[in-house]
Amino acid sequence: MKICVIGTGYVGLVTGACFAEVGHWVTCFDRNSTKVGRLKRGDIPFFEPGLKELVLRNCREGRLLFASGLSKAAADSELFFIAVGTPPTSYGSADISQVLEVAADLGRKITRPCTLVNKSTAPVGMAEKIRSVVRRELARRRLKIDFDVVSNPEFLKEGDAINDFMRPDRVVVGADNERAAKVMRSLFAPITRNHERLLVMGIRDAEMTKYAANAMLATRISFMNEIANLCEGLGVDIESVRLGIGSDSRIGYSYIYPGCGYGGSCFPKDVKALIQQARQLRLVPRMLEAVDDTNERQKLRLYQKIRILFGPRLHGRVFGLWGLSFKPGTDDMREAPSVALLEKLIAAGARVRAYDPVAMDNARRSLPQAWFKSKALQLVPDQYAALKGADALILVTEWKPFRSPDLKLMKRIMRGAVIFDGRNQYEKDAVLSGGFQYFGIGR
Repeated sequence: MKICVIGTGYVGLVTGACFAEVGHWVTCFDRNSTKVGRLKRGDIPFFEPGLKELVLRNCREGRLLFASGLSKAAADSELFFIAVGTPPTSYGSADISQVLEVAADLGRKITRPCTLVNKSTAPVGMAEKIRSVVRRELARRRLKIDFDVVSNPEFLKEGDAINDFMRPDRVVVGADNERAAKVMRSLFAPITRNHERLLVMGIRDAEMTKYAANAMLATRISFMNEIANLCEGLGVDIESVRLGIGSDSRIGYSYIYPGCGYGGSCFPKDVKALIQQARQLRLVPRMLEAVDDTNERQKLRLYQKIRILFGPRLHGRVFGLWGLSFKPGTDDMREAPSVALLEKLIAAGARVRAYDPVAMDNARRSLPQAWFKSKALQLVPDQYAALKGADALILVTEWKPFRSPDLKLMKRIMRGAVIFDGRNQYEKDAVLSGGFQYFGIGR
């Protein structure tokens, strides 16, 4: 099939590269010609394991193209994937302006029957808005072109997106007629051939499925963090509790790891957007509000522990921070717990030396430049350089290189002997026997 993917961000680029990998002809469109030029050279603007190799291979073999002009792609393509951003507004709802702009552009450019697939996360009813805008633009051109609008939400985990796309738990398709459903079955056939994973449902049902899935996962995380804080007050080890409840097949172990909060581009944004949708219907989303509020408070849990040990004024204190991205496997720092923690530490007068295996460039671009100019924050070349002269280690992101620290080396180079473990990665007894004070989450 000939596909045009509009938007070359995380979802669009992964989608385009993976469809090309299974034999489809794909053009990825972006209005930013500079970005398109970089993509043609294999310069991927974010970190995702295996994506660069996938892009370069399919470009080399001619199945994946990049373009900054939509007219030719519109003339050649039979499917259009909308994969542009829907960032949160100041009220927490999703900003759908980019999706509507794409819909208007498609209404001005399409020349033959086609299927428009929305992959951008947007409120229930988005497909209807897309259909209305395209029809309006076609009417202005005095054309009648048959087209379908489909919802196909993405369920990609950053750090494992290619595997998620190629071996999905499910492919959710929202369609309002059998013709559109048939097109989508054909499109995903190379991916779902071994096992039927494609679920066809109503368009609004599919749109809601995306939000409900992310809200459920966020709920599990916030619930576990709430239990962890309770365990800490009662003298209970949350890790034992986690194993005890995770062994129940009705619960399982996924997303019940206590820590310093969730972040990224999906969970925070989608929970807030769902809260706004509920309020617009004059409903009171108490559980969703609690999930969001618990997470915001959990991001400051490590800072609270630091204040208890060192006091509220941190002038002269130096902290080594391991991990800046919101989770391992990505350089994404959107809504990352590390950012909330840095804000508090630096405001209290502390100096921080930070290291992350892949997010350093993103940190330099996205964090306040005043932090670097004042030397309140230094980005260092390796994890142990972050600990030289430090009063404490703060683990925020559980990258694999951080899992087995050299405690003897740390003891020699650090000024203090304290570990704040924001992801419960370390065996408490081993850390204590190494001569360190240990502060985990719920331990």
